[in-house]
Amino acid sequence: MDFKKRMIELRQRHEALLTRENKPVEGFGNGIYEKYQFPVLTAEHTPLEWRYDFSEQDNPYLMQRIMMNAVLNAGAIKLNGRYLLVCRVEGADRKSFFAVAESPNGIDNFRFWNEPITMPEDTIPATNVYDMRVTQHEDGWIYGVFCAERHDDSQPGNLSAATATAAIARTKDLITWQRLPDLKSRSQQRNVVLHPEFVAAPYNPTVRDEAYAFYTRPQDGFIDTGSGGGIGWALVKDITHAEVKEEIIINPRHYHTIQEVKNGEGPAPLKTEMGWLHLAHGVRGTADGLRYVLYTYMTALDDPTRVIAQPGGWFLVPEGQEYVGDVMNVAFSNGWILDDDGRVLIYYATADTRLHVAVSSLDRLIDYCLHTPEDGLTTAASVENIKKLIRKNKQTPSPLPLKGESGYL
Repeated sequence: MDFKKRMIELRQRHEALLTRENKPVEGFGNGIYEKYQFPVLTAEHTPLEWRYDFSEQDNPYLMQRIMMNAVLNAGAIKLNGRYLLVCRVEGADRKSFFAVAESPNGIDNFRFWNEPITMPEDTIPATNVYDMRVTQHEDGWIYGVFCAERHDDSQPGNLSAATATAAIARTKDLITWQRLPDLKSRSQQRNVVLHPEFVAAPYNPTVRDEAYAFYTRPQDGFIDTGSGGGIGWALVKDITHAEVKEEIIINPRHYHTIQEVKNGEGPAPLKTEMGWLHLAHGVRGTADGLRYVLYTYMTALDDPTRVIAQPGGWFLVPEGQEYVGDVMNVAFSNGWILDDDGRVLIYYATADTRLHVAVSSLDRLIDYCLHTPEDGLTTAASVENIKKLIRKNKQTPSPLPLKGESGYL
């Protein structure tokens, strides 16, 4: 084997992948957003220096010494004009870590920074960390809230038993991180998200002054939500010793819906003139396992706990090859970016394997959220929503009748 020749070819192929142009998928779509042809990040996008030993003496066959399995579930932020993703990178050893990837346009040409993030430990080290939500808070810090997983030592003979807590860290530059104590809660917590602004006392009489607000997802176990009713809301006075003392459910689960089994907040909500715009995931059980989809909802500006709109059904699902991967039938998002011109970049992972982008605008997302019928929770209500739309369209002249149209309307 010609070591130098293979190394040059390896670098050329990698560079071609990193610089590949990403274009919108052709077709009419759904009018709400545009998906793009290629994932923005995969395991193959990770730097070669993270995977290969380039010493011919030590690695004469140019083998991958450390293999990467997936890039997924990224927090997102635009900082100093740069589009930055705090990605969950999973190695072949099943351990996840955080690494920052940067793009000049948010669509393609993403490159990882030279080294992964060195995340300080809490008092009890975590076995695994993942799915960071990034919030640029009005207190001046950038916060990362993520899941810290540890073995459940109360079940020493069960190697699958685990606990989940919401870990909290903060930074100014995404390079140096200050680790704060994990969020204390009576239940296990996953998918916890920090609200970007302080909130005032009326939402909790025990808090006299402004407080930090968290969207929570209480659950009885590591996997099962149990008595956890949906997306919660909790106020914390001191984020350096955060503790959930009172928690209310603001976006509940419902029977026979996309959020029957679980639901959780995605990224921090976007503040709009009409309300707080939220992106969340819903989970339902199927004969083929759990199905993860994305949905949206909106809460009031004067009371972020009050839902004022929630379109029925899913907003985004895995399609085509997006369906296939390590965990089939999963779409998940914990990062989006609102540009100054109103463009919204929605970063979503599919099948726990790769990261994509969908592009919309704030106007379109608000329109979708406010004017799409809600789920009436019964077949009869769904049919009535369709019939209302049919009646409305009957009163709206069609510019071009469809060939073969029956005229029934």
